[in-house]
Amino acid sequence: MTSVQQPHRPHIVIIGAGFGGLYAVKQLAKADVDVLLIDRQNFHLFTPLLYQVATSGLEPGEIAYPVRGILRGMPNVRFLRGDVTGIAPDRKTVTVRSEQEEREERYDILIVAAGSRTHHFGQDHLARHTFGLKTLTDGVLLRNHILKCFETAAWTDDPAARAALTTLVVVGGGPTGLETAGALRELYRYVLSREYAHQVGELNGRVILVELHDHLLAPYPPRLREAARRQLEDMGVEVILGQGVTDAGEDFVRLSDGRTLATHTLIWAAGVTASPIAALLGVPLRGGDRVPVHATMQAQGHEDIYVVGDMAYLEDGRGEPYPMLIPVAKQQGILAGRNILRRLAGQPQRAFTYTGLRDRGIMATIGRSRAVAWIFYRVQLTGYIAWLAWLVLHLITLLGFRNRLNVFVNWVWNYFTFDRSVRIILEVEPAPPDVRARDGDGARGGDDAEDRESSAEALHEPAEIISAR
Repeated sequence: MTSVQQPHRPHIVIIGAGFGGLYAVKQLAKADVDVLLIDRQNFHLFTPLLYQVATSGLEPGEIAYPVRGILRGMPNVRFLRGDVTGIAPDRKTVTVRSEQEEREERYDILIVAAGSRTHHFGQDHLARHTFGLKTLTDGVLLRNHILKCFETAAWTDDPAARAALTTLVVVGGGPTGLETAGALRELYRYVLSREYAHQVGELNGRVILVELHDHLLAPYPPRLREAARRQLEDMGVEVILGQGVTDAGEDFVRLSDGRTLATHTLIWAAGVTASPIAALLGVPLRGGDRVPVHATMQAQGHEDIYVVGDMAYLEDGRGEPYPMLIPVAKQQGILAGRNILRRLAGQPQRAFTYTGLRDRGIMATIGRSRAVAWIFYRVQLTGYIAWLAWLVLHLITLLGFRNRLNVFVNWVWNYFTFDRSVRIILEVEPAPPDVRARDGDGARGGDDAEDRESSAEALHEPAEIISAR
């Protein structure tokens, strides 16, 4: 009796459970293919709200959602938690280190969506003295550090030492920098200054934002840049423009004009670069260590490898690379998934076209009732209306109904009570400085969440995040 040989089902490996990777999974979930999703964490992280974890506004679980919960109901998709340590395009294998075990996974087609990491612009020596905001551990570590500094200040008799402990410096004038600086100032103004006043009297509580350029929010119109600066300064944030950081230590930050700021807290929000996984592909990298891709999202020189999101270098019609935004990652992930299905069906693949109408623009919140927004890149909003728009769009982009509900309740509580309820020092072992400098988020990162009603809802969100990270 002659056995009938079963046709080979294409095996597709996806690295990274960020928006790019997850939206590629959605396209392939019901196809006649086997999909393996790899990420170093077992959750999808909503990074735009990470600064609120760091500033005691939200619990870590409220901005994270288990990957396996998202994949529930997708029988052709498996998940592997581990670090990608090697990619061999000639052998079509991915090497993954998982729970002290190293294994090789074969692929027919590979999608790389491993996101980005903190970029120190060649000043890697600063990494050991800075706090980043790319992973959930980063957020918890920074929250612990800030609360510990104030606890130490409460028992410090030396005014200069106390001032250094309660001075917080944020580097970077993009949305993450502004949002972090504003949230830190509100944390001090409405909570910490009152809780510690009876023991040590008036605390310093300085929040300083340092930006290399002579303006904030580089992609924004001049009117919104100026509005953002005014709103920050009205809150009490000290804004220093036109200065970079040249050196830092345990208790100081030195600026390019020679000025030294006494502080124990330096938060780095000055930029990101592609995940180190990009170097594993063995191709010449472009700006931000990103992988050059064709318009079909295939890596140049590797037709079986697709790269999407923060890792992909693709220029628009003006010759500018597409920005590292969630709407871009989402649309590229969708296209990569669909192009793979077209390719398997013998159909021509399509080129990436950024659908601006699905991109609600860019915005940044600065604090209570303070924000700037460039809606659809046409309408400029400031103040309370921009703040409401920011709240709504971030809320509906979160994965998980319970997460949305919890975040909404926390925001309402904070608004009416001026309180930050998550002031808990939770000991977390920090990664060694060289690892913090090297790794991004994901598998080693995602492009860039705890309860989920259904896996289908997770991938049918109606809005894109509009904050540049």
